[in-house]
Amino acid sequence: MELHVTRWKRYGHDRLYANLPDGTAVGWADVTTGEITVLRAECRDDVIAMLTKHLQSPAEPVSPGRAPEVQARPMLPPLAPADDLAVNAPGQSLRDLLAESGPGLMERAVSRLLRRPSEWDSWRKGLAGERRVGAELSRLGRHGWRVLHSIPLVNKVDIDHLLIGPGGVFSINTKHHDKRAVWVGDDSVKVDHGKPVPYARKSRAEAKRVARVLERYCDFPVPVEPVLVFVGVTELKVVPTQLDVRVYQERQLSALAPLSGVLTAAQVEQVYGVARHRQAWSRA
Repeated sequence: MELHVTRWKRYGHDRLYANLPDGTAVGWADVTTGEITVLRAECRDDVIAMLTKHLQSPAEPVSPGRAPEVQARPMLPPLAPADDLAVNAPGQSLRDLLAESGPGLMERAVSRLLRRPSEWDSWRKGLAGERRVGAELSRLGRHGWRVLHSIPLVNKVDIDHLLIGPGGVFSINTKHHDKRAVWVGDDSVKVDHGKPVPYARKSRAEAKRVARVLERYCDFPVPVEPVLVFVGVTELKVVPTQLDVRVYQERQLSALAPLSGVLTAAQVEQVYGVARHRQAWSRA
């Protein structure tokens, strides 16, 4: 497995990060203690071998984008009730969209009569899917996980769900394809052998966007993993080379519960405090 190692020095920490070619962190080592933390289980042997080698070479250069000097972090204002995203229910953005722009009684009757699919049907289907995924994510609370829903970004888009816990941060994108067969490749997805759609590529981009926001306000690196969750599908196939986006059906989200070793309890609360603040995302 091809890995690149970069050194990160900031806020009193000195770490070596093992990254995939696209920049996704899969593990890190504390230069002072020599302790290695693996972020992706499937990369464990390669991460340990690579980081052990670099720990024995203290002259490892600092990554250009991770300069060692301490930089002042911006501060968020005190959290006001209107800015608290923790109150958002699963599918909140879609529910608001339907309330503001959804069809009236007459339009709904005509659509049903003509059996004509509409954009509103897509919104309602998406809302149902996000609610089902939200119910599954709520079960992880007893394992130390925190969850947020419908995080608004600029350009009228949002993050469906953000899961924060001892195993790190997961940016979750929900796709509701009832009674359909889904194939997930490295960059695209096909539903019932149809045209490829860039779900995987967009999920990776979304996770990087989330990481930039959180690390802007947190005094430690925040690894964020992309997750695709498919609701209602009859079949889900994932290519063996798809390693940087986690892919689940909604009932499989319990697999995230036992993950640990990435964030301490205090770090979980700090990340959650930033993520729930609407103003943190105002320029994302």
